[in-house]
Amino acid sequence: MSDGPTLELGRDCAAVQIPAGNTVMLPAGTEVEITQQLGGGFTVRALGALFSLDGKDADALGIEPWDPAAEQAARSAAGPVTEEKVWSALKQCYDPEIPVNIVDLGLIYDVTLAPLSEGDANVQVKMTLTAPGCGMGPMIARDAQQKIKTIPGVQEARVELVWDPPWHQSMITAEGRRALGLE
Repeated sequence: MSDGPTLELGRDCAAVQIPAGNTVMLPAGTEVEITQQLGGGFTVRALGALFSLDGKDADALGIEPWDPAAEQAARSAAGPVTEEKVWSALKQCYDPEIPVNIVDLGLIYDVTLAPLSEGDANVQVKMTLTAPGCGMGPMIARDAQQKIKTIPGVQEARVELVWDPPWHQSMITAEGRRALGLE
């Protein structure tokens, strides 16, 4: 994580404390330092701790809010739901402590499409975490689910956390290893 600008929150914001996963309210006027801005969300340092802020709260940081539907429309042409579109959406999800997307971290184990009429589909994803006790797991899974739902034609998205096989650093892709300085 890199040091970023220090800002004051323009309004109260719900935030998820890292790594515990507890939701807290950061009041307007709280000084925050942006340490990571990836996939539409923010990791900030405030009050001596790290917090994850949702992209919808970008305005409280004085930043243009992220529009996932516009980004997805730009990434994918109209047409049926495909596995490629799901993987692309999942590449927009990040663990707030690690500046690499969940696909390149090797956290996604399975993507299954259940085709419906006219190219629509239901999507099921099996994913894991770098550590079973990670308090951020439900938040990361929810973020993945929300990003999948921005794909035109996805009727339902389910993200299941699984622990078998256990995650290991060898599951990180070559691109992820370069981003982390492991190669």
